[in-house]
Amino acid sequence: MSDGACLSDRVPLQRARGVLTLGVARREGGGTALARLRQEGCLKARLPAIERGADLTAVLVNSSGGIASGDRLDSVIEAGPGASLTVTSQAAERVYRAEPGGPPAEVRTRIEVGAGARVEWLPQETILFNAARLDRALHVTLAEDAVFVGLECLLLGRAAMGERVHSGSLRDLIHIERAGEPILHDPIRIEGAISEQLASRATAGGAVAIATLVLVAPDAATRLAALREALAGSGAEAGASCWNKLLLARIIATDGATARAAILAALPILRGGRPIPRVWNC
Repeated sequence: MSDGACLSDRVPLQRARGVLTLGVARREGGGTALARLRQEGCLKARLPAIERGADLTAVLVNSSGGIASGDRLDSVIEAGPGASLTVTSQAAERVYRAEPGGPPAEVRTRIEVGAGARVEWLPQETILFNAARLDRALHVTLAEDAVFVGLECLLLGRAAMGERVHSGSLRDLIHIERAGEPILHDPIRIEGAISEQLASRATAGGAVAIATLVLVAPDAATRLAALREALAGSGAEAGASCWNKLLLARIIATDGATARAAILAALPILRGGRPIPRVWNC
């Protein structure tokens, strides 16, 4: 689709609704198994075959073909005590141009991680087209000793396609709580003339790709030096900090390929050397 792509140009006034609840539990004798799955509307989950001993992986699919103005997508991911789950997406998600005066698309994801459990939230990029309107929030609740690896990557237009996001609306939030206490509240809000705001050094310095990586783990601090070294050689502008057993990195780049290269350099460090989900190579 072009710079001004709009899903409603094809399907006037039709709104997508998706609800997904995915729960996993630790098996007796080891390993993780699916405990609950509810799929409604356009949101689906697929669990591909994995090698023995590997983490269970869920691949999320939006069967509507993208996100348009007025869509509402709600996901709940639950990992019981001792379980391990990796969640990714089938492909990059696309947020299409909204109708003039149309409501934003709303995307809500809630992740709950039990005692001794680990969840990795690793969706592929979210691409915003010109005049898109997106209101997205990720809420993560962790037990005291739970481990969480998180990634969100926004791509405001595809440079290789000559696309630019001149205007639109973006509200994005990552909120994490551990043992009932907030440890991260990270909002992004850009309204109106997006390209002008991204050009400022106070925001993105002209970058169009913005990625946030998070690791919450007892040993998070031990990975900081290696992460900074990997990001320094990635070609993107990036920084990383660690406090209170939480490691946070931000990446900005002038194109999606550079941002992805930085992400691919960082993820093995955050994931303890495990390879990226295979669907990222498809």
